[in-house]
Amino acid sequence: MIDVYVDEYITFLKIEKGLSSASLSSYRQDLKHYTNYLADNNIKSLDNVDTEVLIQFIKFLTDKGLSAQTISRTQSTLRNFHHFLLNQNIIEVNPAVKLTAVRGEKKLPEYLTIEEMEILLNTPDASPAGLRDNTLMEVLYASGIRVSELISIKRADINTEMGFIRVSGKGSKERIVPITDFVAKKLDHYVAEVRPYLLKTDDNDDLFITNRGRGFTRQGLWKTIKKYELLSGIRKNITPHTFRHSFATHLIENGADLRAVQEMLGHSDISTTQIYTQISTTKIREMYKQFHPRK
Repeated sequence: MIDVYVDEYITFLKIEKGLSSASLSSYRQDLKHYTNYLADNNIKSLDNVDTEVLIQFIKFLTDKGLSAQTISRTQSTLRNFHHFLLNQNIIEVNPAVKLTAVRGEKKLPEYLTIEEMEILLNTPDASPAGLRDNTLMEVLYASGIRVSELISIKRADINTEMGFIRVSGKGSKERIVPITDFVAKKLDHYVAEVRPYLLKTDDNDDLFITNRGRGFTRQGLWKTIKKYELLSGIRKNITPHTFRHSFATHLIENGADLRAVQEMLGHSDISTTQIYTQISTTKIREMYKQFHPRK
């Protein structure tokens, strides 16, 4: 019966909250671990779940070696799930409300320096595929959009004359992201000269298409970026998300307003954006230690 409530909750998150497939998958995975634990401990009813049961479950996850970040996310899932059950009158008390939050170490996201980004962007050749790859990487760096947002862009979503791209972010939230004149010209050339060469059928409206004339998948885009990581000789783990981190870091390092960067990234909470100020502070501290005469 508990699995039925999980299904109802996932449906609620999908329909009422508009969460992405990736977020829904994370919630379901967390709750699967939880329901398996309850079953293994012969707890068949949510009426028998109290705060102590949840504490023991968290201890069980900790003993398995899960990271503090994963456990913190699981605790959040439990609080939200039981809050849903409370609102549905399935339980009378939320036993997860007293769970102590686990503060995990926030790893600073890896980014490229401006010089490294310049090398990477100049790596593709002048073939149609190379020009396409250069353009899509320029768009990633110029806009800071997510992988899922890039592969979802249609031709009608770009306005190079006004200098913006319309993207659909998490929870189907639409936002307008500016692009530079430089990138707008690259997009114009790609759409007019390169894309028709790659296009196989007229019914594909995706902006960026593969050599087979289809829209990119997340995996396909990841492979493309890894290809240029290898060719560029840059010894860093470069993924499509690296462009997003580099975009935000470079803007903040050059004095951009934090709220503006938050808006462009599509972050609902500014605390998520603030991690990029930590990167800038860390870099300043490292330079200070390296160059101050009295070390």
